[in-house]
Amino acid sequence: MMKQRHSICLVDDLPPGERKIVQLGRRSIGVFNVAGTFHAIKNVCPHQGAELCRGPIGGTMLPGPPGEYRYGLEGRILRCPWHFWEFDVTTGEMVFMPDPLRVKTYEVVVEKRPFLEKYPVTIEANEVVVYL
Repeated sequence: MMKQRHSICLVDDLPPGERKIVQLGRRSIGVFNVAGTFHAIKNVCPHQGAELCRGPIGGTMLPGPPGEYRYGLEGRILRCPWHFWEFDVTTGEMVFMPDPLRVKTYEVVVEKRPFLEKYPVTIEANEVVVYL
């Protein structure tokens, strides 16, 4: 089956650390700019169906030896607004249990807009005129 193309926004309209929630058909999808790289995930928490992409974005504590506390993955961790389950927006994986629960991710591509050559247009005596 051929994938449908959906234009979301211009790159400059979604700066690093920001998100945009869009409705594509019957799907609600969150598009995130993580340090200049774009990612998209389904806007539904697999736990109890909350609008996942409305939750806070930050980092999380990383595994390490006893007594050592390391914080990381800043800007990649999305917390469910209902129960604060954490998901990595770059992979869709749940941070605590990556194997059993994950959020559907979607391919995001940054494409260049085709260059459109523009010409000045004026109205003269009720006629639209283009000068080349």
